Amino acid sequence: MPIKVLSSLDAARIQWYHFKAIIVAGMGLFTDAYDLFCIAPVMKMISHVYYHGDSINTAVLSTSYAIALLGTAAGQLVFGYLGDRVGRRRVYGLCLIIMILSSFGCGFSVCTTRRSCVMVSLGFFRFILGLGIGGDYPLSATIMSEFANKRTRGAFIAAVFSMQGLGILVSSAVTMAVCVAFKKGGGGEEAEEDAPAEADVAWRLILMIGALPAALTFYWRMLMPETARYTALVENNIVQAAKDMQRVMSISHFSDETTTEPPPPPPPPSSSYKLFSLRFLRLHGRDLFAASANWFLVDVVFYTSNLLLSQIFSHYSDKPSSSTPQNVYDAAFEVAELGAIIAACSTIPGYWFTVYFIDKIGRVKIQIMGFFFMAVIYLVAGIPYSYWSKHDQSKKGFMVLYGLVFFFCNFGPNTTTFIIPAELFPARFRSTCHGISGAAGKLGAIVGTVGFMWATKNVDNGDGRNQLYPEVNRMRIAFLILGGVCIAGIFVTYFFTKETMGRSLEENEHDQDNNDESGDEPQIVEGQSSASTLLRTR
Repeated sequence: MPIKVLSSLDAARIQWYHFKAIIVAGMGLFTDAYDLFCIAPVMKMISHVYYHGDSINTAVLSTSYAIALLGTAAGQLVFGYLGDRVGRRRVYGLCLIIMILSSFGCGFSVCTTRRSCVMVSLGFFRFILGLGIGGDYPLSATIMSEFANKRTRGAFIAAVFSMQGLGILVSSAVTMAVCVAFKKGGGGEEAEEDAPAEADVAWRLILMIGALPAALTFYWRMLMPETARYTALVENNIVQAAKDMQRVMSISHFSDETTTEPPPPPPPPSSSYKLFSLRFLRLHGRDLFAASANWFLVDVVFYTSNLLLSQIFSHYSDKPSSSTPQNVYDAAFEVAELGAIIAACSTIPGYWFTVYFIDKIGRVKIQIMGFFFMAVIYLVAGIPYSYWSKHDQSKKGFMVLYGLVFFFCNFGPNTTTFIIPAELFPARFRSTCHGISGAAGKLGAIVGTVGFMWATKNVDNGDGRNQLYPEVNRMRIAFLILGGVCIAGIFVTYFFTKETMGRSLEENEHDQDNNDESGDEPQIVEGQSSASTLLRTR
């Protein structure tokens, strides 16, 4: 008896529940992006409130960035694993609760006078926040992939991920609005160097507002049923899977799958290999390596590029505040404003180009294209960097060129590395493997952010000159390294990454089984799942 509920999901027409699932799942990614990217202007405010406008120590600053990324990596591993063991829906709600509570915790970081106490408290809650954010990555991707039809699955998962761009934009908008409101209402216009007392409330408010979108979608997230693929293929309860899908979607009837017949027995031992067994490594080791390596490489580029923004802005800004003391609100406003411009002009369009083209061009081609154009841009920007720094009179050309990095990052590997792991692996390992791939990415983000901060650390010998690198050489080296990372991404994608466009999730698993034991298992015809074929032969 074939599992018709799965083939019906693959062939289902686009309907309202798909869009509802995109919004509910995407709001988690929205919150993730808000929380991860609002920290840059917040740290600007903290430097004025607790460090009296001086630059925060490199060790403290790099730790503040890395702590949430470490939590995210841990969350991807832990909750990705639990998503396969306990169920997607149950763990999904837990991750959201952690995100909500820890966002408020960040705002209520203890102490208002001792900066060491504030930073330790903020770091603790940022780590817990990272755990929730990390869990949301594999679960959102897995849930959307298992609800979607195979024709538009890539677009649906990309649409969920595109909510990151909106989260970045909203975090910048909220930061700017809070800064303007506090500046006008709290006397900040007169304070050029010292931060008014109200500024300590402003940065806390920005962090706490990040909890609202997640809280608003908690009710609908709890109403989502368990995915049919988890219920049918992992829990071996086809009857319940069919009932769940009929409750929320309008799809074809499932023949006798909705009867009271007992569920079929679990798959035979040959299909029940364990995670990281020799057979798993033989079947899926290459896919896991490709997904993890590509995510590592793109996050090195993506997170370092975001840090480079402030460096570039300090050289290309026409604002007098870039060379004169700023008050706390102006300093945070400028960082948020630049983030909003990049998000609106480059990041968000890149996401939606992927949504439109992902199921027409394919994942692998888009990923190679994104890596290629980013490499070209970095080399074009890096090799003649002294020209850009001295002869770019309009001071706009370089910013446009740099904005293209974010466009091709999102119309490229930043999005596809989120999609591919949700399609390559068997249902019982899908969330775990996505979490492993994502954790590798966050390690890349830590390498990029912390490594860049320390490599470009200013060492002053007393005459105002940097002892480590002259400014131009320092930026040139950073661009050339990032270009080399993108070239490495091209090679890994071309030689190791498989295309998943237009195929059911079960077809990908069955092909691997056939490659491993050709002739030992029933052959599949186009459109059938491996589980369906096994059940027919019983």
